[in-house]
Amino acid sequence: MISILLIEPETPGNIGAVARVMRNFGFSRLIIVNPKCDHLSKEALDRASHGKDILKKARIADLAVLKEFDYAVATTAKLGTDYNLPRSPVMPWELAERLAQISDNVSIALVFGRESSGLTNREIRQCDFVVTIPSARGYRSLNISHAVAIILYEVFRSRGNYSMFTPISSHEKEVINKNFSIIINKLQFATPQKRNTQLKLWKRVIGKAMLTRREAFAVLGLLKKVRRVVEKK
Repeated sequence: MISILLIEPETPGNIGAVARVMRNFGFSRLIIVNPKCDHLSKEALDRASHGKDILKKARIADLAVLKEFDYAVATTAKLGTDYNLPRSPVMPWELAERLAQISDNVSIALVFGRESSGLTNREIRQCDFVVTIPSARGYRSLNISHAVAIILYEVFRSRGNYSMFTPISSHEKEVINKNFSIIINKLQFATPQKRNTQLKLWKRVIGKAMLTRREAFAVLGLLKKVRRVVEKK
């Protein structure tokens, strides 16, 4: 079950265009976080075309809505590196392959940022991982409706090509991350920053992996054994 989240959209026409491409590819759940314009204005409704019903049913929320989802995927044009963990991305087709294999009872948020400045690092840190759309080096930023269209096209194209599975829930992710946190906080690091980097890294790895319950059970079993060792020291 995929929802589109728009964070503080600034232009009614862009919101309408997003609703239109959602209708094109068979998606209907639109959540608008702290909108900076009227999503039901004439401009928005005109641009939505046959997606007007999506606009009218759109939910208005604040950023806390992210906690309702099993997985949240941030979109960004600002590429990170191995040392900038929150912005280390997957590609749209990689995301689509993962989502195509996930059963519909898993809640997924695809999160898109402001037209002027995108998502903040704080907002990205609240998501499980990041997807980016490759584009020319000189001007990477896409119109928000174009970005939504590209990603939804990839998801639409991949559906039906893979066998389905149910990844672990947000609660199960928290249990694994808590065990990683306990272990990491028991270990010695040269600086607090290095410890914090490890905490961020493993949270990102677990989010990106979309583990099956069998995989999660194996990971959690290993972590519990490691905990027993480090807690004896």
